[in-house]
Amino acid sequence: MGVATTSYLTALKPTDPLAFLELCREMGAGGIQSGLFQLDAAGQKTLRDRAGEYGMFVETMVPVFNAEPEAFRAQVRASKAVGATVMRAGCLSGRRYETFNSLKDWQGFVATSRKSIQMAIPILEREKMTLALENHKDWTREEFVGLLKEFQSEYLGVCIDAGNNISLLDDPYQVIEALAPYAASTHIKDMAWGETPDGFEMAEVPLGEGSLDLKRVIATVLKARPTTRLVLETITRDPLKVPCLTPKYWLTFGDRKAVDLATTLAMVRNVKAPVPMARTSGLDRAAVLRMEQAAVVKSLAHARDKLGLTLQ
Repeated sequence: MGVATTSYLTALKPTDPLAFLELCREMGAGGIQSGLFQLDAAGQKTLRDRAGEYGMFVETMVPVFNAEPEAFRAQVRASKAVGATVMRAGCLSGRRYETFNSLKDWQGFVATSRKSIQMAIPILEREKMTLALENHKDWTREEFVGLLKEFQSEYLGVCIDAGNNISLLDDPYQVIEALAPYAASTHIKDMAWGETPDGFEMAEVPLGEGSLDLKRVIATVLKARPTTRLVLETITRDPLKVPCLTPKYWLTFGDRKAVDLATTLAMVRNVKAPVPMARTSGLDRAAVLRMEQAAVVKSLAHARDKLGLTLQ
């Protein structure tokens, strides 16, 4: 199992892939998923050589939404230079129900996303590099599968995030089952949740401290795509609010049904995590950094000792 830099999104905020590789090696992880942060050619070679020496894999994170072709091509070639065979990308950096204020706004995002994917595919196919597009609190299960079917390419796959689509009222296991045949990478995480007056809140928690059936999640992915790498993403922060009982939440959804809302709220009410969700508000950076590091260390230990995963 590898570790994504986004596991340190709140406090550490890694910007040096070489230092991040060393950190993950010390923890016994099998690889990293990281942005390249303007590594020059010498740095790219060093990252590739060190990862090879350590027996670790490298996946990159690249921008694709509204990217210019030459800039995207440069990211592809830089990813190849560090030894990556998969690049993770997302269309939306935020959350659909917070970012857009009208259906028209959402439709504009959809149009730009489609153009971005159209731009990327010929470059991916020419360079023989796989792009793993993440389900990032933007596309519902049905929308995302439709997008993948529209742009069929052996070099376009999915970075399956195990928890994101809960915020869109999708059943997490149905999402994973639908996307597993396209899995090129993963964000393995455990999730906890709780009711709020206007919906619910949810949070990533260390593996084993949440409510997801992680063995089921991993088995579903690996049955469909046995060579897909497992990458840990556990973000330490305050729980995210999902105000699904407010009018604004529904402005961009034309296809959500009452059963989706009812099923998700029933899960939130009835399936309880064994450990309360952590909160970072009011803590200084040093305290949050300790929490981040503990979450990753606990998660890697759980993956090894309870899930039977080989980290390296």
